[in-house]
Amino acid sequence: MRWYDKLERKLGRFAIPNLMLYIVFLNLAVFIITYLTDLNLYFFLILDPASVMNGEIWRLFTYIFIPPETSHPLFMGFVLYLYYLIGNSLEHEWGTFKFNLFYFLGMLGTTLCAFITGLPVTPHYINLSLFLAFAKIYPDFELLLFFFLPVKVKYLAIINWFFFIISLILLPLPWKLAVAASLINYFAFFGKDIINTIKTNRKVKKNKQEFRSKLPKETTRHKCTVCGITEKDDPSMDFRYCTSCDGDYEYCMNHLKNHEHIKNV
Repeated sequence: MRWYDKLERKLGRFAIPNLMLYIVFLNLAVFIITYLTDLNLYFFLILDPASVMNGEIWRLFTYIFIPPETSHPLFMGFVLYLYYLIGNSLEHEWGTFKFNLFYFLGMLGTTLCAFITGLPVTPHYINLSLFLAFAKIYPDFELLLFFFLPVKVKYLAIINWFFFIISLILLPLPWKLAVAASLINYFAFFGKDIINTIKTNRKVKKNKQEFRSKLPKETTRHKCTVCGITEKDDPSMDFRYCTSCDGDYEYCMNHLKNHEHIKNV
């Protein structure tokens, strides 16, 4: 039994069904209000550690309601639908509690990172970790890139992992922490499977190497029973089986008629 299964037995009754539906709905509400009015709700919702320390406690939760950075309603609708699809699929796969746990672990990592670095944060990396989890479970699911180009999510995940690695290498330390923190939930859920896969692949590779090392270095098709010559020793030599010997005994032309016949007594 895994650690989150034990937690579910104790805390499963507190899980929130359809969590992603509520988050997506509030994302949409914030976008509509901001789009139709001059009110910049993003400023009041973002997780800003300094503001939280000054008493604005709501920011610990409201930053997950900040929609993606786009001003086009059509694209916003597509992205929010994708968020709902991903969240609903993960909840269907794991169950309500485990999906809640995955999402809240992402929030915990993001929040801790914000207070360590002092930088304001949005739910960008949390949403990205959801996508990576979705791609891990449903690698062959296809999305219509630019609304017409079908692409499997596993390839998009590879691109995202590439940018994760580049970010960890090139960005300043505070942003490196932000990137690393966003993956806490992913590795908490998939880390053991990843390690087991690596171990299995190494074992398979080792077994293949051991098997190949036991194979004869050189193989021949013909070998004389008397002198041991092979086609590699003399490519022009012909070999025949002796019909007078009991068994499959092969001889070179020099010994085909000049050998003692082998008989089974």
